[in-house]
Amino acid sequence: MTVTVRRDAPRTGQESGPGRARKRRLRVPDRIRRGGLPYLFLLPALLLELLIHLVPMLVGVVMGFKELTQFYIRDWGRAPWVGLHNFRVAVDVNTPIGEALLHSFLVTCAFTVLAVGLSWLMGTAAAILMQDAFRGRALLRGIFLTPYALPVYASVIVWLFMFQHDNGMVNHVLHDQLGVTSKPSFWLIGDNSFYALVVVSVWRTWPFAFLCVMAGLQNIPGEMYEASAIDGAGIWQQIRHITMPSLRSINQVLVLVLFLWTFNDFNVPYVLFGRSAPASGDLISVHIYQSSFVTWNFGSGSAMSVLLLLFLLMVTTAYLLVTSRRRSHV
Repeated sequence: MTVTVRRDAPRTGQESGPGRARKRRLRVPDRIRRGGLPYLFLLPALLLELLIHLVPMLVGVVMGFKELTQFYIRDWGRAPWVGLHNFRVAVDVNTPIGEALLHSFLVTCAFTVLAVGLSWLMGTAAAILMQDAFRGRALLRGIFLTPYALPVYASVIVWLFMFQHDNGMVNHVLHDQLGVTSKPSFWLIGDNSFYALVVVSVWRTWPFAFLCVMAGLQNIPGEMYEASAIDGAGIWQQIRHITMPSLRSINQVLVLVLFLWTFNDFNVPYVLFGRSAPASGDLISVHIYQSSFVTWNFGSGSAMSVLLLLFLLMVTTAYLLVTSRRRSHV
């Protein structure tokens, strides 16, 4: 008689000690690979951001606390430490430096309000007009986006030639063709330089507003307009009660981006006016450049840059707080 001894198979999860330890040793690298792989992909971008933006920004902050003039350019680490002296001089309106900075700040604020307001208004109006399908709509969209697609230096140089006093197209049209002005105007010097700067900036930025608003209009259901038309709502009532409330979140971000771009704009005034901008076109970005690279006072220019950064951070924070509260109450 044969006796068969039956051994039960080990239950699931009840393996021997060495096997369980081996599996644990295999699980640890898997967790690291799964959890650390996204950060590994982000590492090149983080390193570039650190080297290109954060490190120069910290160096600029340190330079604002030094008397860094042309005498210490070769070895700026030897420049004497002056503490908050550069910042006190920059904000003191009783000194020539502070008075000039305040004037540049006020000019920049007025320029930003006009440029951002007109860009948003033109972009929103054009996007609403382009909402309905009609023949040639695609062509008009392409034409409207042309200023945004052109290189900034090429487009501003074209405007530079158009604003010339003797043979510019602006004076030719306004004075010779239409007779609006009594004599050809100087658009790149004097008070007219402010209006020339606003025109070029609006021409450059309004297609971006048009593109953003046009994308937001695609998310509004057409049934809402049809139902409102049946109820007797006109075009202005539809824009007021349907279009603008639906675009509120997009406009909040759009206005903030346009404000930051316009307030920090350096390319347009520098190409139009060169290294020495007229008083009415002295934007704060060009003013800081002149204080740093024309007068060779990098300490004062760095202090102005830090003050500009703090101002933009305060405005951005206040704007986000106000818009978030409005969004929560809606």
